[in-house]
This record gives sequence, C-alpha cells and structure tokens, in this order.
Amino acid sequence: MRALTVGEVMSRDLVTMGPGDSMAALRDRMYEHQIRHIPVVDPERYLVGLVSQRDLLRNTLMERPGGSSYVEDSILEELRVEEVMTRELEVGTPSMTLRDAARLMLDKKYGCLPVVDGQRLVGILTEADFLRVYLYED
Repeated sequence: MRALTVGEVMSRDLVTMGPGDSMAALRDRMYEHQIRHIPVVDPERYLVGLVSQRDLLRNTLMERPGGSSYVEDSILEELRVEEVMTRELEVGTPSMTLRDAARLMLDKKYGCLPVVDGQRLVGILTEADFLRVYLYED
C-alpha cells in the first residue's frame, strides 16, 4: 500500500493574514471561516509566521471578569499580527509522508503544520485533515 503524502491531504484553500494586519481583523477572519490557525505571509506568499486561536485568546479580555467588548476591540485593533505571531515554525512539504507529518505534529503537540514549497506557503495540514482521511479511506 502506497503511503499518502501531505500534498494529497493538506488544505489548499487558505485564509492568510499579513504581518501588519490588526489582530481584530484576524479574530474576525477566524470566526468567519471557523478556523483555529492562520498562516502569516508576506506579499510574495512567503511564510513568516502563524497565529493560533490560543494566541488570540492570550491577547484578549475574554476570560477576564468585567472586560468589555469595546475595550477588547480597541486593544485588538491596535495590536498587529506580527506582535503576536509565532515566527520559529516547523513546516512540512508536499512530498512529506503523512506518517512523518503526524509524528511531528504529535511529538511537538502542534494542531497544524504549514506546508511550504521552498519558503512559499502552499497549504496547511490540520488535525481535521487527518480525520477526513480516516473517514473517507476505502
């Protein structure tokens, strides 16, 4: 049986942000697209960082008693994606086996793995992609 590759399974329809975008805009995109990870790319689509839902929560007042949405919106509007994003990333490639990607994600406790060709972002592999493979394999 042939091993599946990351390129066969990864999501290619990506939602991305730029480093200078506001965290408020990033939050709105996460909610709109119902996603938990957003890759950060420069104008040439080179991967420069990643913001997760956990990063977003760390920078909001959601869990603080008495925090108003106006105050939270103001803070997130001023905060830039580049101030919050993780810059040092492990990445996958389209030719990487799904087994190797799963091992890396499990060992490092990653919820996603950005996929690059050279330095350019071409996809993202998430836990949901693994579930899709399991559900539809035959």
